Amino acid sequence: MVAAQSPGDAYILSTEVFEALKGSNIELIVDVAKESLQAISSDPNAAKDWINTNIVPYSKNIKFRYITVGNEIHPGDVEAQYVFSGMQNIHDALASSNLGQIKASTAIDSSLLGKSYPPSDGAFSDAANAYMQKTINFLVPNGSPLLANIYSYFAYANNKKDIPLEYALFTQQGNNAVGYQNLFDAMLDSTYAALEKIGANNLQIVVSESGWPSFGGVGASIQNAGTYYQNLINHVKGGTGTPKRPNGPIETYLFAMYDENQKPGAETERHFGLYHADKSGKFNLNFK
Repeated sequence: MVAAQSPGDAYILSTEVFEALKGSNIELIVDVAKESLQAISSDPNAAKDWINTNIVPYSKNIKFRYITVGNEIHPGDVEAQYVFSGMQNIHDALASSNLGQIKASTAIDSSLLGKSYPPSDGAFSDAANAYMQKTINFLVPNGSPLLANIYSYFAYANNKKDIPLEYALFTQQGNNAVGYQNLFDAMLDSTYAALEKIGANNLQIVVSESGWPSFGGVGASIQNAGTYYQNLINHVKGGTGTPKRPNGPIETYLFAMYDENQKPGAETERHFGLYHADKSGKFNLNFK
C-alpha cells in the first residue's frame, strides 16, 4: 500500500515509485493520506484533482486496484466523519475519468471488533457499529470490497496464554472446539461474521495487510517471520478459503516490502519487512 496526499499538501506519490512499477503487472493499492481526508470529503473537485494528479497520468501503464480512503481509522477519530463522503467522492472522480474498474474502499483493523471468538460470534463493538454500517452502505451498492488488516502476530503476542505460537504460524493444526486450524482464518471469519450481523452477508474482504516482525518482541524472529509469510502465501493461494468462505483463494497483501527503520512506536513496528532497510534480504519466499 502506497500513501499519497492531495496536490496542496506536502507531497504527492513519488513519481519514482510509479516509474519502477510501469509495466510490472503488479497491482497497486494507493492510500489517501489521513491529512487529505477532510479536503477530499468536503469537496468533489478536490477528489477529482487528487485522482487527476496521482492516478490518471499513470493509469495506462500501472494496474491500480484499490484506492483506500483512510487506513485503520477508528470511530472516535476526527477523520472518521470524512470516510464515507471521501469514498463517494473518490468513486465519482474515478468514474468521471473512465477508471471505474478501480474501486474505492477503506481499510479497518481488528480493534473494531467487540467480540472475535468463537469466529461465528464475531461482532463489531458498540462504538464501531454505526461507523461500519455507514461504510457498508457505500461498499455494497458500489461492488467494492472491505479492506481489512489481519495481524495474527498481535493477537498471539497479546494472548500467549490461549494462543499457541504454532497455531499463529500455520505449523500445527488447531486444538480448539470450533474446528479452526489456524489463527488467520479465525480472525478473518470473525470479521465476516461481524459484517453478516450488520447486513453485509455477501461483502468480500480483501486482506490489505498481514505480516510478522523479525525482531523486537515476543515471537519476533527472522525464522518465525519467514515461516509465517511462506505459510500465509501457501494458504491464501491454496484455494481452500476459510471455513466461512471455503471456495477460492483469499486476496491478501503482505506487509511490508522493507523494514521501516525510522517508524515510531514499539520496536516490532520497525521490523515487518521482507527485506532489511538496507534492501538486503531476510529469507527466500516462494510465491509459486
